[in-house]
Amino acid sequence: MTRPLHFVAASAFAILASGAGAQTGVAEIPYDTAPGFALKMPADIHLGEAAGVATNSAGHVFVYTRTGNPTAGLGNSRLFTHGGSRLFEFDQNGAFVREIGQGIYGFLFAHAVRVDAQDNIWVVDEGANQVVKFGTDGRVLMVMGRKPEAIAVRLPPAAAPAPGGGGGGGGGGRGGNTPPGSGGAGDQFNRPSDVAWDAGGNIFVADGHGGNARVAKFDKNGRFLASWGSRGTEPGQFNTPHAIAIDATGNVYVADQGNKRIQVFDNAGMFKAQITTAGVPTALCITRGPHQYLFSAHTGDLYGMDDAAIYKLELDGRIVGRFGKAGKLPKELGLVNALDCRSENDVFVGELSNWRVQKLRLGKPAQP
Repeated sequence: MTRPLHFVAASAFAILASGAGAQTGVAEIPYDTAPGFALKMPADIHLGEAAGVATNSAGHVFVYTRTGNPTAGLGNSRLFTHGGSRLFEFDQNGAFVREIGQGIYGFLFAHAVRVDAQDNIWVVDEGANQVVKFGTDGRVLMVMGRKPEAIAVRLPPAAAPAPGGGGGGGGGGRGGNTPPGSGGAGDQFNRPSDVAWDAGGNIFVADGHGGNARVAKFDKNGRFLASWGSRGTEPGQFNTPHAIAIDATGNVYVADQGNKRIQVFDNAGMFKAQITTAGVPTALCITRGPHQYLFSAHTGDLYGMDDAAIYKLELDGRIVGRFGKAGKLPKELGLVNALDCRSENDVFVGELSNWRVQKLRLGKPAQP
């Protein structure tokens, strides 16, 4: 059952947005590429769009990339798809270690990879509608969602709506007159985009590139607990929830890309605040340690090659500074889809347009 969303008073989140917006300028954080780091691919393997990047406790780097050899077969007037994404592991210096899940059924169109507190590796596949958990040995431990194994080539005529408007024909949800984008209870994902966990191991999935526009919460064993969100512009609604991160107290941060804001919820999904001063958020990460920071990638144009930056923020939305610009050279950014900030001063960036992962090292921000 989808839990109802509760709102705080409008003035509460207005304070957060106006406080950051009152700044006269944003400090530029000095940065450079980390010396000695570069992904070293085997001679016969190539990196495609770096949709996801994450690190584990040993500093190893995991990249979920849109590369490989997708195949499609036609049978009984239906199309069966397979392949198209690969998961690679590198050591802390970028040397290739291994490929994980080669040829696995759920790898179709990569969107994210994350590593949890136990160093398990999770991938979010937008095309397969699945979230897959791997153990440190590379074996599958959990599968959430179900890959549509058949896509109709010849569609039947659309059924006429039932008298009285029942059946949710135009509602966008499943199983009744639910708001557009609210989805169905459970792991009925529709092009999911990201995954995160709280301290108790509860799993949160941003589910919003397709018909859904929600966050779904599960316990550590994958049992559905609740979901919140629908398509729209009001607090608690989403227009492409593209990335998700959780702080040490369990607050949930969602990159609401289409609405150009980051929304903040408590652990149960109650709206707390929104941040509207960090551009168009496409990727999020939160640092570890006693003083946590939020990093948010901004992409201000369709292909991410004209307007781009990464913002560093306090968890209350105050901007510490920003760094980076759009381009193809080292230190420049091209359609950032993934951030990893296990260390406050070392940020891993996965880029779609530039087909690469960069490790950027930050210094102290200059005063605006």
